[in-house]
Amino acid sequence: MKTILVYRWKAYNYVDVIAGFQSLGYDVDEIYHTMESYDEDEEMAEILHSSLRKKNYDFVFTMNYFPVISDVCQEEKIRYLCWTCDSPLISMYHQSVYNSVNRIFTFDKTNELEFRAMGVSGIHYLPLGVEVERLDRLLQQRRPGADERFLDEISFVGSLYERNSYDRLEGRLGEFLQGYFAAVMEIQSRQYGRGDVMEAALTEEVMEQLQEALKLEKSQRSFADIGLVFPVTSLGFKVAQIQRIRDLVMLSKYKKVSIYSNSNATDLTTLVYKGGVDYWTEMPFVFRDSRVNLNFTIPNIRSGIPLRVWDVLGAGGFLLTNFQAELPMYFENEKHLVWFSSEEELKEKALYYSDRRHERERQAIARAGYELVKKEHTYRKRIRQMLEMAEE
Repeated sequence: MKTILVYRWKAYNYVDVIAGFQSLGYDVDEIYHTMESYDEDEEMAEILHSSLRKKNYDFVFTMNYFPVISDVCQEEKIRYLCWTCDSPLISMYHQSVYNSVNRIFTFDKTNELEFRAMGVSGIHYLPLGVEVERLDRLLQQRRPGADERFLDEISFVGSLYERNSYDRLEGRLGEFLQGYFAAVMEIQSRQYGRGDVMEAALTEEVMEQLQEALKLEKSQRSFADIGLVFPVTSLGFKVAQIQRIRDLVMLSKYKKVSIYSNSNATDLTTLVYKGGVDYWTEMPFVFRDSRVNLNFTIPNIRSGIPLRVWDVLGAGGFLLTNFQAELPMYFENEKHLVWFSSEEELKEKALYYSDRRHERERQAIARAGYELVKKEHTYRKRIRQMLEMAEE
């Protein structure tokens, strides 16, 4: 029996990924530990060393990349496979990324190209996927429309990022940087599927002022500077908040818009706030029963397709999403899903497809998207691809 060791944390898709490994004949052992630091955690290193010396594993696997795990695997001479579900990952900008045991799989093609240009040979591109069979079993338990809570004209499931770090840091930036980034974020929020405004805005002079204001500290082995950390951990989340609130409120002037979120949206009075939904037991019903499901990709993700896209299509839902550069690699616009590239296009398409006069067209697109991901984009297929690339 082939056996792997998996480090588990809060990533949503672990259950489906582990099931994918098991379907291919792997026995899976799991370890749990809350890390204090992703690159230096003596307790985590000790737990992993101990586990690897007790049993012969084929490899160690995690969702996202953890330097401390890579270093232990390098010492123990065992392969380390990981698959990103966030991008870019600050933890990847670390000297351990050059360890020979690494097989790093990233869902963002731009991210792969960046690291290959840096001389990292153990990185590969692998988009995310969806476990359609699990969703089918769940959705068969309740007929469409049986729960009236989820009968929405237009719905959005996700965070409004009201607890973003930019709001906590803004007071330390000074008047010039505050005004500068307010303008940058306004411009960036008008872009869909592009994060280049934030990147271009971080000139050498601006980064020097940022470093002076924030006093960023990093480990000796990290090469993530303020030009990477600030957009990823602060600006990107604030832009997402601005964009999502603005666009949802805009649509609510024309249609009933429901929001399912753990963010507090009670003060957005034009929206129908329905609280959070459980990822496993409720969210798929929202996707299936809503006429139009919205996706807004956080601008940190440069070209990749986020997990939400796969989740909506796997549940048989109709998806209206912002454009991402990798979407045409897998989908046809207005055949499998529909994308928009501007606020005006979002409004036009949301109103068109939520109109009952276009019901057949909407249903045909949702069905085609579902059939495509069921055939080509399951976790079992993705993991088989991963294992083949890891052996190359």
